[in-house]
Amino acid sequence: MKIYTRTGDSGTTGLFGGPRVAKDDTRIEAYGTVDELNATLGQVRSALKESAGEATAANDGLSELDARIAQVQHELFSIGAELASPHPDQFDLRVIGPVHIQRIEDWIDDAEQQLPPLKQFILPGGSILASHVHLSRAVCRRAERRVISLADAVQTETPISDTVIIYLNRLSDWLFVVSRLVNQILNVPDQIWEKP
Repeated sequence: MKIYTRTGDSGTTGLFGGPRVAKDDTRIEAYGTVDELNATLGQVRSALKESAGEATAANDGLSELDARIAQVQHELFSIGAELASPHPDQFDLRVIGPVHIQRIEDWIDDAEQQLPPLKQFILPGGSILASHVHLSRAVCRRAERRVISLADAVQTETPISDTVIIYLNRLSDWLFVVSRLVNQILNVPDQIWEKP
């Protein structure tokens, strides 16, 4: 299989089971941003492995996070496939459901039990690992916005699943909590926001 096909040289790309559209089409922006989110989570997993090597006492917590993020990456790939098709039901591409959202909510509850209550806003940062997680959180929020834009644009066609939007919303919440958790595991304080 060749990597380059030259079919996109004119600024268009083919949708899964659909027509060719401009590469800046709302649908391409949506699944492209989900792909970008997935790539940033790959960076998080690389940083997790490096951090685990530096802090052997933290290995259990970081290994569990790595497994959870890997699971999310697979799910984001499925979301990307669903968004890449104007007819996801035809190809049985809707695989993310309420069980996936509930699992992320459970992860949030689990992490929050390990953290002190948040009483102030925090800045993205702390450890390098937490900084990577914060970047993923910000990209996740953008992916959510792009999917909402797509949902608004295709209201009269096959609608975008509400589950995908809710999943991305919960995922960004979890990533925020994870950023705090990894700072705690690595004994690096969160950066508290100070009003100028």
